[in-house]
Amino acid sequence: MRNRNHINQICALLEKHQSNKKTELSYRTNFELLISVILSAQATDVSVNKATKELFKIANTPKKIIELGELGLKKYIKTIGLYNAKSKNIIACCKKIIADFNNKVPKNREDLESLPGVGRKTANVVLNVAFGEPTVAVDTHVYRVSRRIGLSNGNTPLKVENDLMNIIPKQYLHDIHHLLIYHGRYICIARKPKCNDCYLAKMCPSVNEG
Repeated sequence: MRNRNHINQICALLEKHQSNKKTELSYRTNFELLISVILSAQATDVSVNKATKELFKIANTPKKIIELGELGLKKYIKTIGLYNAKSKNIIACCKKIIADFNNKVPKNREDLESLPGVGRKTANVVLNVAFGEPTVAVDTHVYRVSRRIGLSNGNTPLKVENDLMNIIPKQYLHDIHHLLIYHGRYICIARKPKCNDCYLAKMCPSVNEG
């Protein structure tokens, strides 16, 4: 992994060139955010936003989604991958939010991860975006980019998360997973990274390796 000076330079460049430090998921409430993040597993933000645009017009609270039922919910999210499992989990998640958390999205990891359909990555996104926690959600982009540019050599998302939590300077920690996501989504793409257009190329040990 890089020394502290290199890490600072990488973070500064990411922040300079990535103006958007927010999720691209469309939401208005913490509950809408939670549902959107659950739906985003193995799906694009664009596809999730397209589905939730219509879903949230009809049902944007736990009670209203429960009233839809699994079949009703599937009609809105059938274009999203794993929609059968997600429908089941979301209904169960809504029931638990009402029963155990006074109809509110919980603010801590343990409670969030107790919700059906919510794993560590989803919990990290909600903690970061909804509640301002300096968490790092490691999705496929964060995992790939962190390893390529030498921020981590971890071979699991949790190891990459722990590396980033330990080495990223405090002033960048809250935004780092957004910065890495956008870099991976638009420049350091999976199959043919755009190394010629990359502002990190001179510092990247994987440049032009693909």
